[in-house]
Amino acid sequence: MDIVDLQKLCDSEAIRWTGHVLKRLLQRDISQADVIQAIQSGEIIEQYPDDYPYPSCLLLGADVAGDALHVCCGRGPGELWMITAYHPDPDEWEADLKTRKKVQQ
Repeated sequence: MDIVDLQKLCDSEAIRWTGHVLKRLLQRDISQADVIQAIQSGEIIEQYPDDYPYPSCLLLGADVAGDALHVCCGRGPGELWMITAYHPDPDEWEADLKTRKKVQQ
């Protein structure tokens, strides 16, 4: 999956917003504009090529206010499927917000 392809789908408004993602965005006070801005400004940090029904990825970008935002989305035929979005938790992510912290056991 390539960030430029995801950005082109955003530009063409070929975005599928599921009830699940809209509910999560509302709970987290994140707007659809924040998600689109994060994709437009972002980079892919993890890829999930075997996800079902479509390959997906996690990207790091900035929301409208410039705050870090993680967006998980899948790429179907001609559409971008939004899965979830959240502000990364510093307890779970390294300072670069791209690397998951190792779990201490």
